[in-house]
Amino acid sequence: MGGSAGSLRRLSDSEGELISQESEEPRPPQDRRGAHWKNVVGFWILGLCNNFSYVVMLSAAHDILSHQKESGNQSHVGPGPHNKSSRFDCNPVSTAAVLLADILPTLVIKLLAPFGLHLLPYSPRVLCSGFCAAGSFILIAFSRSVPVSLCGVVLASISSGLGEVTFLALTAFYPRAVISWWSSGTGGAGLLGALSYLGLTQAGLSPQHTLLSMLGIPVLLLASYFFLLTSPEPQDPGGEEEAERAARQPLISGEDPEAPERKPDSSSGLSLHEKWTVFKGLQYYILPLILVYFAEYFINQGLFELLFFRNTSLNHAQQYRWYQMLYQAGVFASRSSLRCFHIRFTWTLALLQTSDEHREFAMTTTCISDTLGISLSGLTALPLHDLLCHLP
Repeated sequence: MGGSAGSLRRLSDSEGELISQESEEPRPPQDRRGAHWKNVVGFWILGLCNNFSYVVMLSAAHDILSHQKESGNQSHVGPGPHNKSSRFDCNPVSTAAVLLADILPTLVIKLLAPFGLHLLPYSPRVLCSGFCAAGSFILIAFSRSVPVSLCGVVLASISSGLGEVTFLALTAFYPRAVISWWSSGTGGAGLLGALSYLGLTQAGLSPQHTLLSMLGIPVLLLASYFFLLTSPEPQDPGGEEEAERAARQPLISGEDPEAPERKPDSSSGLSLHEKWTVFKGLQYYILPLILVYFAEYFINQGLFELLFFRNTSLNHAQQYRWYQMLYQAGVFASRSSLRCFHIRFTWTLALLQTSDEHREFAMTTTCISDTLGISLSGLTALPLHDLLCHLP
């Protein structure tokens, strides 16, 4: 079954109707291999495109706050009204403000998603995500004030948050391999997003023209979803042998491992008690992730902007872009490692030990971990910035 046909069906289908009724017979092995590669590549591209605008906003944070764009195709952004009495070269506002604008809307979406997002079919969500990403690039590119630019960052956050909960929930209906490809794609977004912003501005493009050149990314996201992914069919999510499936331990206490798997359906079939039971089983994976992301972004968006080496060929804004690119290179290596190293007891593997219905809800719920940790880091970095910048 072709990706285009399957995706056109998804345009009018809700979550509970994702499986086409015309395909009850299993695909031939050759078709299965082709569908497998379409799906894993499709999810890699979706991960890349979904996180791209989020990463670009963080890379451009120093430029957004300095906000003295020069005319012409120059990449230099002049210094803002920095605090000259401080030992640090400070913007009036911390880059954590951009981080919060880039993450708080995502946090709200992820908090509400497990309880009502299933009412909206997948395809309208993807369309909304794509349009918000494009709108963020355009709004910031033509903005002439920091508040308007921050509104553009909010659009990028809505795009990323809505896309993440949508695509992670969608992985419940595809083979297990798509999760690691999605993860690698999100890491690739960090590297390519930061590298492209750095490279284009270093090459002489203004931040405005650099942002406008990235409008093809939302188009690629929509094309990957509607024309590359195949329509999901009933299958073992892991594609593993019966013996391995039998060895899996249920994440939810009391769940019968021998019970037949239900057909992929919407998480709306779960009662509040079932959702709470799933959430309690996930807390041991959520809390460590919150701590990791808090420390990571506290350094990345709270301290990097204060790290400025004078008397070099790079100005402050350029140094900040390089920090972001090097950080994202490490993120890409880390997120791609799932294809090379198999580690037991990771949160993603734990989520795969449930039924499709529980797994869809768990995927939607657990992705709040990073967002909550990042939000807390931004809230902590703001007062720290003010404290350090007022030191003599």
